[in-house]
Amino acid sequence: MKLSGQLYAILDLGYVSAENAETVTGDLLAGGADLLQLRAKGHEPGEIERLARLLLPLCREAGVPFIVNDYPAIAAAVGADGIHIGQDDGTLAAVQEIVGPDMLVGRSTHSPDQARAALAEGFDYIGFGPLFPTPTKLGRPGIGIENVAAVQAEVGSQIPVFCIGGIKRDNLPQVLEAGARNVVIVSDLLTAEDVVGATAMVKRAIADCGLRTVD
Repeated sequence: MKLSGQLYAILDLGYVSAENAETVTGDLLAGGADLLQLRAKGHEPGEIERLARLLLPLCREAGVPFIVNDYPAIAAAVGADGIHIGQDDGTLAAVQEIVGPDMLVGRSTHSPDQARAALAEGFDYIGFGPLFPTPTKLGRPGIGIENVAAVQAEVGSQIPVFCIGGIKRDNLPQVLEAGARNVVIVSDLLTAEDVVGATAMVKRAIADCGLRTVD
């Protein structure tokens, strides 16, 4: 995985109906998403697996890793490229007993200490946030952007760090200026009138930031 310049899109069934999942996934991929995760909180495992089997071929055709959220057994069953787990979802070793040693495994982190711990444990990438309050994490306050640069410099020099949580097109410049080099955007893309255009706009902003950093 690249260390920087990536947009991680999440097909969240809290914003998109199962009936529209394929269409919206196609739009996210057409706009330039670098990774795509299926997140389906509160849905039955059988429904999640059914959708995963529909979305995986779209990602494969686009050359984009397909990630399953929360369910290692489903990720293994469908042959996903990765699994993403939270702080309370067990150890990397326990997940790898289910998915094997070759699947990408990501961890949600909410502090610099958790970010360092995930790196030390051997995770392939981390989510870092939520930077701002977000409806997808009700009751969890935003952690702010003051630690983004330090986590990016320390952890992000070895594995990708994806800043997440309440990031939208209107505050993306602030997040990038704070030092983020990869971002996750959920509701702002999924609810956009033009999902392809919105996704492409975010990709351009991330790329422009990378060019400024190199210069």
